[in-house]
Amino acid sequence: METSYQPGQIVYIIIRNPHAQDVAAIQEAAVVQNPEDPNELALFIHETYYPLTDEMAVYPTSSEAEMAFQEAFGSAEMEDYYG
Repeated sequence: METSYQPGQIVYIIIRNPHAQDVAAIQEAAVVQNPEDPNELALFIHETYYPLTDEMAVYPTSSEAEMAFQEAFGSAEMEDYYG
């Protein structure tokens, strides 16, 4: 992983609704020790632990997450916005 995260750090991710794939939102998450592997970090979101891997788009600030969200999904003002 390029970026170094520390337990207790708050980060932001773009997460999709598993029941409606056309719905996405920016979610705040906490970086924690992975309870299944104390040598790894995890993200704690919605009472669930997710391994912190290179496959996740993690942003250190909400503004960076918002910029990435708008780049990927457009903004609410866009005519064909569905997210």
